[in-house]
Amino acid sequence: MYVGTLSFDLLLGDVRSLKEKRSAVRPIVAELQRKYSVSAAEVGDQDLYRRCEIGVALVSGDPGHLSDVLDRCERLVAARPEVELLSVRRRFHGEDD
Repeated sequence: MYVGTLSFDLLLGDVRSLKEKRSAVRPIVAELQRKYSVSAAEVGDQDLYRRCEIGVALVSGDPGHLSDVLDRCERLVAARPEVELLSVRRRFHGEDD
């Protein structure tokens, strides 16, 4: 069993309130969950309206599949025009960990 996680640090564009932030972040999280069957959620910076941290996790029996899906998730978030991707942290946990 292999577990992979991604943590995205995002800067939101023209957002002036936490309500606007939610309306920008929810579609990203929903699309990640729908397209790639991963667990995704807003995991940090919830009190800051222009910053967001989104966490993604996936479990797989094949490390190649795990890497491929996480790569696609990263490309999806990076391609969103309403956010600026500041950093991505990727972690793998294998059977030997």
